[in-house]
Amino acid sequence: MRESKQVEFKAHWNDEHLKTICAFANSEGGIIYIGVDDKGNPIGITNIDKLLEDIPNKILSKLGVIADVDVEMVKGQEVIKIKVEKAEVPISYDGKFYIRTGSTIQQLSGNELVRFMLKKQRISWDSLPSEAGVDEVDIKTIERFKRMAKKRLPEISEEDSIEKILKNLELVKEDKLTNAGLLLFGKKPQKYIHGAGARVGRFKTPTIILDTIDVSGNLFKQLDGLMEAIKKHLNVRFEIKGIEREDIWDYPLEAIREAVINALIHRDYLSLADIQIKIYDNKIWFFNPGKLPEEITIEMLKQDHGSIPRNRHIANVFFLAGLIEKWGSGTKRMVELCREAGLPEPEFKEEGGFVVEFYKDIYTEEYLAKLGLSERQIKAVMYVKEKGKITNREYRELTGLSDEGTRKDINVLVEKGLLLPVGKGRNTHYILK
Repeated sequence: MRESKQVEFKAHWNDEHLKTICAFANSEGGIIYIGVDDKGNPIGITNIDKLLEDIPNKILSKLGVIADVDVEMVKGQEVIKIKVEKAEVPISYDGKFYIRTGSTIQQLSGNELVRFMLKKQRISWDSLPSEAGVDEVDIKTIERFKRMAKKRLPEISEEDSIEKILKNLELVKEDKLTNAGLLLFGKKPQKYIHGAGARVGRFKTPTIILDTIDVSGNLFKQLDGLMEAIKKHLNVRFEIKGIEREDIWDYPLEAIREAVINALIHRDYLSLADIQIKIYDNKIWFFNPGKLPEEITIEMLKQDHGSIPRNRHIANVFFLAGLIEKWGSGTKRMVELCREAGLPEPEFKEEGGFVVEFYKDIYTEEYLAKLGLSERQIKAVMYVKEKGKITNREYRELTGLSDEGTRKDINVLVEKGLLLPVGKGRNTHYILK
């Protein structure tokens, strides 16, 4: 027997154990064994009949939950087993709320408590009323939304009043804009919701910043401002196809736009941290506060998956405006767009929040290492990137390998689609594919 996230050992009963039961109820449930030491050895327990009567009553009176309390024989010793089910509503002990984290108990407070309460009650933060009245609505943004939503909301009319639109979209409560209504259509949401902005930086290195642009306003304006700030620091070239001129950017702009929209829709607005976008020579790094829902893993993001939007009303308005196709498709779309452009797939991570990284090309040391290349293979590829080509002789001199070792190394790089052979026999050299 071992302690875990859902198993706890107690040598004797103490009313303080109600805190553990509270944490189990607020998490995924769990079991407490009374009469078992910390190492999982059963030591038995006295006055067992009285405890079998007292414990359920205390749990019910103090926590308001019913637990399964019974006797279990473990290695010849009678111990008490308290089985606690996951509660559907928030459970408190002496006015405080606890959850189970690993094998420890954590008291919730501040924004963590707010998030917990909203989740337990199945309420999204963006549906709560803000402190802003309807007079805080930016009329131009509402008018813009009317035009954008015509296709998916054909019943919307140019003559519809602000109040009617907000009511139909469930963006007003008690004569106040909801948090979603304020973020979507407010003149200056940051006046009421601190940290609801974004920042774009142009970086030479992680410590050398060349430019910083702060973007604020409602989410429609932030989307426009962020795209302009990003494009300012990207390269673009032109291709003529027939009679049309096509702009070719460092990254597919549709994929970048998806990443920006994803951040605006899904970020945790209880956090005071801004959305952050860092543009380097070889990659773009997106960060938004808030981790993935428990039901969705990083691996699921590159395939079809369901959507559990943190801010359901914000996501719905962006959908009606035609800014997203359907909930849950954005990350897969980013992957597809990068593949079509011949770029590495974007990477999704959880690092204090949600992170998306786009890479400009596959010929970077960081990306090549992720493909499983050795240090000498990476060194050779970077040599080709700098010099334009490499011969077998140059490869041997660069890496110190034998003829056979060089041949095997180069074959791997060709098979992985990184190098392309040019010429025949002794005149063969290799270029980047």
